[in-house]
This record gives sequence, C-alpha cells and structure tokens, in this order.
Amino acid sequence: MKELNLGQLDAQGLKCPLPVLRVRKYMKTLDIGEELEVLVTDPSAPEDFKLFCEQSGQEFVRASQDGGVINIILRRIK
Repeated sequence: MKELNLGQLDAQGLKCPLPVLRVRKYMKTLDIGEELEVLVTDPSAPEDFKLFCEQSGQEFVRASQDGGVINIILRRIK
C-alpha cells in the first residue's frame, strides 16, 4: 500500500483570499487521497476553507487552534 504524504503550507499572516488561492494551486500538485496541512492566523480561514472545499469538491478534514495559529487539514478527493 502506498504511504500518503501530508503536505504543509504556511499562510500565517495572510488574509483572505490569499490562503485559499495558494491552497487551490497547491492542491493540484497532490495525488488523490493526499492531505494538506495549512497554517493560518486569519480567524475566518476555517469557514473560507469549508466553502472552498464545497465548491472545489475537496474534503475539509478538520481545523484546530493552538494559540493564535489555526491548523487546517484538507484532503484531495478529486
């Protein structure tokens, strides 16, 4: 079985729509099933990424916060 990679994109300090635009470009480099960890500081980012996933057909896995950094996990499903 192939081990899946977890890519990481640091978008701390960026405001919408920049994190979403960077993720859109990065997701194209992932294989189906691979996940991307996005680090952001914009409090609206989790909702922005949920909407991005709905519109692009990708999966919003989870979001968690550690201090001022929000960690978002997305999965490429198509």
